Amino acid sequence: MRFDVVTLFPEFFTSPLAQGLIGKALAKQIATVVYTNPRDFTTDKHQRVDDEPYGGGVGMVLKPEPIFAAVESLPQWPPREIILLTPQGERLSQSHFRQWATYQQLVLICGAYEGFDERIRYLADREISLGDFVLTGGEIPALTIINGVMRLLPGTVGKPASLVCESFSESLLEYPQYTRPPEFRGWQVPEILRSGNHQAIAAWRVAQQKQRTQSRRPDLG
Repeated sequence: MRFDVVTLFPEFFTSPLAQGLIGKALAKQIATVVYTNPRDFTTDKHQRVDDEPYGGGVGMVLKPEPIFAAVESLPQWPPREIILLTPQGERLSQSHFRQWATYQQLVLICGAYEGFDERIRYLADREISLGDFVLTGGEIPALTIINGVMRLLPGTVGKPASLVCESFSESLLEYPQYTRPPEFRGWQVPEILRSGNHQAIAAWRVAQQKQRTQSRRPDLG
């Protein structure tokens, strides 16, 4: 799978994507991440990618020409989706990751500064937001999408079964997990988990998922 990141700050991604399972997956070429800087598509000597907004206002707005040129320079690996990262987009969810993990290419357009020229929206197939808040740019959302999708790709996670029962996999939060020691500072591992009765353990875990989801995220029910 190929991730194309259109960003003014490609160096932002270097360290996070070199770590852990994601770093190993990239080393094994399970996926590739390619960065395209809109500054490389400017025509003035200052490589200017932003300008003052029409009608006045605070801050600078990304110009459409370098963003369009950057996206249009990319190869096309269908099925693919072009995603504009903006606080105005639909909220990111695990179902997005599952859908995108079946694609060959994702193009992630990172906004910056005060925003972007409205016409840039015409480039995108979908607009995505991490939530009801504003960041300095689209790099953190882009990194989140790369991580969330790549861990679902075959070969990234050592035990694929671990992806089945995690939070949001069935619109439920994950059940409580414990490991050794059996007692820590007065907190005990539930006896049923040490019983060896796998059928009873499975039933307990489902009940815990439902209870935890209802108490913490009733909106998922």
